Amino acid sequence: MAKSNNSIFEKFSDWATKFTGSSYAFIGATLIVIVWAVTGPVFDYSETWQLVINTGTTIITFLMVFLIQKAQNKDSKAIQIKLNELLAANEKASNRIVDIEDLTEKELDQLHCYYEKLADFAEEDTDIHSSHSIDAAKRNQDYKHDQFKKRHDEWLQKRRSNELT
Repeated sequence: MAKSNNSIFEKFSDWATKFTGSSYAFIGATLIVIVWAVTGPVFDYSETWQLVINTGTTIITFLMVFLIQKAQNKDSKAIQIKLNELLAANEKASNRIVDIEDLTEKELDQLHCYYEKLADFAEEDTDIHSSHSIDAAKRNQDYKHDQFKKRHDEWLQKRRSNELT
């Protein structure tokens, strides 16, 4: 997808997120702490000397909270879209699961209990390949293809009959 419509803030936050998560940022932060610690005797370990590191780290932490939250929101949204696409594309998956992040905590707990029960049933299978074999995946793919072809043929017939009338 094109990224030409990114705002200045979007570009900056993407860059800052990548940079602050890099080894360069960690090394830089470590060097700042080392320099601060080494200058302790020069400034006689004064309150001002301590205030410099306290104020600096507080400001950086305050700004990083918002930067991290923005990056996490973006990543979370992208993951949700990808998961929704997988659910929508899988014929056997429930479409009711799409956009469940909008449900209440109580509703999510109910769904969680349902899937825990399914996991309990799956644990009863001693052979992990029994429900996830390549053959089963091929059968599932063939089934999905046949169902799609059947629905498509029905749609074509309906369309042709509507054109004749």
